[in-house]
Amino acid sequence: MMFRRILVICTGNICRSPAGERLLRRALPGVTVDSAGIPGLSGYPADRMMQAVCEAGGITLDGHLSRPVTPAMLHGYDLLLAMEQSHIRQLTVRAPEARGKTLLFSHWTENGHNRNITDPFGQNRQVFEQVFGQLEQAARAWAQHLRG
Repeated sequence: MMFRRILVICTGNICRSPAGERLLRRALPGVTVDSAGIPGLSGYPADRMMQAVCEAGGITLDGHLSRPVTPAMLHGYDLLLAMEQSHIRQLTVRAPEARGKTLLFSHWTENGHNRNITDPFGQNRQVFEQVFGQLEQAARAWAQHLRG
């Protein structure tokens, strides 16, 4: 597998990307998977509703602290997985050379090459559960693809 270091990116790094990070870690043992936000918050734990939904789904967000994307991160990871097209545009402005290794988290799911996983922040539990399902499906698809 050529991707040893993967960075999962969302907006605040408190809902989608921490969950995506932990799901990918579970699906790809031996691969370094981290997360960050663009623009990102700094030092916040994962959203409480996302923590509850993740625990119900068999993963924990314990120990997660949000952090903003930095230029060093964009260069230091082999693969950058963003939740939305708008994140890819923002990343491309910051580091045009990283565009070739930046894809949507949903890339390998049905219609995933152009499907955003929308931010559940501030929504009800049902929306969080829906987003978690999308993240789980996408993480499985990435793991399958990367393992060959």
